[in-house]
Amino acid sequence: MPQPNAIEASLMLAAERAGDITPLVYDRLFAAQPAMRAEFWRDGSGAIRGEMLSRVIETILDLAGPRAYADQMIDCEIITHDAYGIPRSVFTTFFAIVAETVAAIAGPDWTPDMAAGWARLLADVDAIVAAAPNHEASWTAAPRAIA
Repeated sequence: MPQPNAIEASLMLAAERAGDITPLVYDRLFAAQPAMRAEFWRDGSGAIRGEMLSRVIETILDLAGPRAYADQMIDCEIITHDAYGIPRSVFTTFFAIVAETVAAIAGPDWTPDMAAGWARLLADVDAIVAAAPNHEASWTAAPRAIA
């Protein structure tokens, strides 16, 4: 089996040390973006947060690896989050929060390769988000009549 890349290695290290990192990620998110706590008003069990983080980690692994679908997944989720009224700057923040959480868990075992890998990945996410079309204007257009 090939050696895992630095991002995979950092995620594996975080999972080994902390198990489910969902509460840690969302604690950081809500500290950095307090208004986002209200967006999860119906997530009493944490299942929505867990699912969202799971999808983000899958997307991160694809971005760091084969890049088979991550760009399209991010494009789709931008549209979804636009519809929820989530600013795109907050959308990209979530990926950085995951990186910060993983780095904090890794502590002294966080390597320069991990830092460089995450920096490249976060730059890629920022570029994908910046290039995504803004569909917001089309939501306010008058509905078309169906003939």
